[in-house]
Amino acid sequence: MTALRDYSSAVTQPTLTGAPARHDEVVAPDGTLRPAWRLLAERAVQLTGPDLQRIGGDIERFLANDGVTYTPPEQEPGPWRLDAFPLVIEAAEWAPLEVGLAQRTELLNAILVDLYGPQRLLSSGVLPPAVVFSHRGFLRVAARASTRDRHPLLLAAADLGRNAAGDWQVLADRAQAPSGIGFAMENRRVISRVLPELYRQAGLHRMAPFFQALRATLIDSAPGHASNPRVVVLSPGTHSETAYDQAFIASSLGFPLVEGSDLVMRQGAVWMRVFDRLERVDVILRRVDADWSDALELRKGSQLGVSGLSEAVRRGTVRVVNGLGAGVLENPGMLPYMSAMCELLLDEPLRLPSVQTYWTGDPRSMAYVLDHLDGLMIRSIDGSVDVDDLPSARRAELIRAEPHRFVGQELLPLSQSPTLGDRGLQPSALTLRTFTLRYGSTYRPLVGGLATVQDGSPRPSSKDVWVLKDRPDDPDQGLVDVLPLTNVRAPAAMVPRVLEDMFWFGRYAERAEDMLRLVLTAHASAEDFRSRPHSAGGASLAVLMSTIDRLSPSRHGADELDENFRSLLLDVHRPGSVAQSISALRDAAQSVRDQLSPDAWQAFSWTERASATLSAYRYSHQVSESAGQMLTGILSLQGVTANMMRDPAWRMICTGRAVERGLQLCHLLGATTTVRRGIDVDRDVNNAVLVAAESAVTHRRRYRGYVRVSGVLDLLLADVDNPRSLAAGIAELRQHLSAMPGSTGSTRPERLLDDLAEELDRADLALLTAVEGERRPHLDRFLTGYLGQLTRFADAVGALHFAPGPVPRSFGFATVSE
Repeated sequence: MTALRDYSSAVTQPTLTGAPARHDEVVAPDGTLRPAWRLLAERAVQLTGPDLQRIGGDIERFLANDGVTYTPPEQEPGPWRLDAFPLVIEAAEWAPLEVGLAQRTELLNAILVDLYGPQRLLSSGVLPPAVVFSHRGFLRVAARASTRDRHPLLLAAADLGRNAAGDWQVLADRAQAPSGIGFAMENRRVISRVLPELYRQAGLHRMAPFFQALRATLIDSAPGHASNPRVVVLSPGTHSETAYDQAFIASSLGFPLVEGSDLVMRQGAVWMRVFDRLERVDVILRRVDADWSDALELRKGSQLGVSGLSEAVRRGTVRVVNGLGAGVLENPGMLPYMSAMCELLLDEPLRLPSVQTYWTGDPRSMAYVLDHLDGLMIRSIDGSVDVDDLPSARRAELIRAEPHRFVGQELLPLSQSPTLGDRGLQPSALTLRTFTLRYGSTYRPLVGGLATVQDGSPRPSSKDVWVLKDRPDDPDQGLVDVLPLTNVRAPAAMVPRVLEDMFWFGRYAERAEDMLRLVLTAHASAEDFRSRPHSAGGASLAVLMSTIDRLSPSRHGADELDENFRSLLLDVHRPGSVAQSISALRDAAQSVRDQLSPDAWQAFSWTERASATLSAYRYSHQVSESAGQMLTGILSLQGVTANMMRDPAWRMICTGRAVERGLQLCHLLGATTTVRRGIDVDRDVNNAVLVAAESAVTHRRRYRGYVRVSGVLDLLLADVDNPRSLAAGIAELRQHLSAMPGSTGSTRPERLLDDLAEELDRADLALLTAVEGERRPHLDRFLTGYLGQLTRFADAVGALHFAPGPVPRSFGFATVSE
């Protein structure tokens, strides 16, 4: 039996539980495959349990390589989960759903226009005012004539579930800042790679045209003054629940991903900070909740939005998508009245019903809810009160105290679909999130969506959604051609925050690489000499371990070498460790994800797999093996960044690398070469320094294997042809700084760089290698001084190129009438 046949046999067996029958997405009640799956049966039925386990492993690897993460509320970021079996919907079944979704989004737009405008719904009694005015998503600052927009809702989402009869019903509307479309696209990319034969056979709608339409819509939505609109994606930051989704959208659409600190209000408009100037922003795709979007008029003290944004919207100088105040549409208290509102505003019946909902502000509905508390899901209308875990008596008490703040909802049985688990395919309930875009003059749903397995997990699994074409020649997404866009090159712009993250991206990458090389060198010495501490090799090992301890202080004793090495590679809380550097590197990369190639995330996948292996196996040799794999991953980032545009972001990565390489080299030389320990020990230590500095091969060719401090210093300090030397670092820094906007040849970083070059030119190798007693004091003073100068140089680079831009002035708002 294959996996799908086993599943079919299991779900058609009669049950004795008395639970309501669920609609199965694959298998009909008579045990046959549903029409959508019959077309795929030839290949789908051939999949065995081992096939599916292999596919599941491939999915995990591809998602890890792409760096796809999800952050549940109040938890750490973790891997995005994707099930191997897609949700497949045939064209005939999708057609009425598509019509219903388009109508519903048009209705939501009409509701939004009415609530912030004439308020016919409230004055006619169709919608109780308490439903609206007690919801925190209703923003009174947006209820002004100057803010009115015929189409404030450009992108909406809806969460759907099936009832026992298989009919779709709306569980919730998402209009505040709809998320998930980036995850949906990533799911499609992965599933198309792990199930290529099934994917090609299916003949389903590709998703790319919908993204093209979204881009065209955002550009076309700019205020009339903009001839070449600037569109940005406003994100709450890398710790957002859907940070990956936001970065994916920004990268796919080609728009800057910005945070509130990157924008400023000036002269009634919104501007983006770019180096030493400001650039006008015309459209903001908002992924920050409205009440956090303006610290001046909405939530005091918020740093996620732009102070004064509400005023810019009122003036019509910027378009916010979706409009401020759209969050009121996510109010479940509206669901009982959707049909009546549709009749009033659109003059037609509602095609896509909502799940049965009772607003307890209505006395009869409250009585019903109180009588059926254990059979309903109780929700506050704006999520301000969590009642899930409260006993029935307490829920009843809350409802009676403030009935207008709660609803009761019937629990749909939800449809089920095969989901890959430890015991093969198991039936799991699911919901479907759909997305609808205003494109041209109509609303167009994405032909597809994002399905979520409802298993109670805080990190649930998702499914790709396949909507099959009626005919092979049907256009993808029903879009024959995307609206034409003006063929104008978008103005290049990069906010200082991005440059700062790129600079630290380079620094952390170099810091991790240098420590990994030192760990590999020290571990190789430990394998030979840990049991011979009194030998020359044992003494050189002690020097290397003290060097490591200087760069990353250890809590382990001298006899705990393996634990020390493991801590260096795995402990993110150990200052200066490889693990801490890679963690900080990943955080910096997350902040600029829209600027980096997807290939960058494969490097982190390498390091994560190496860490997992080291955590699972405690053999000594695993330290060097995992460290080598981590080094391979970090080195691959150099190849990724080498293919970047030669723009300021790339130059800041290179600048960060060169700065950190110089700092690490000074620390390494200061801990190893400033003390004389004897001929044999010095020879071993100097050899280790060359290996750790990736210069051993060059030194052997040049000096025929004869290792002396003078040769080591000549190669690592003064040789401009050695890319690991201080001299080469200065040349590289000068090249990148001179090409940066704002550099004039006389800025503080450039002056400090000249001082560094002069200090290195004045260095006398003979004097530096001179020994007084057992020390080289001149070398010690040079390295200490150079470290201080290089640190001041790095600070000066930040002060010049990472400054947040012009100091905000007073807004000078004119009075705007209601």
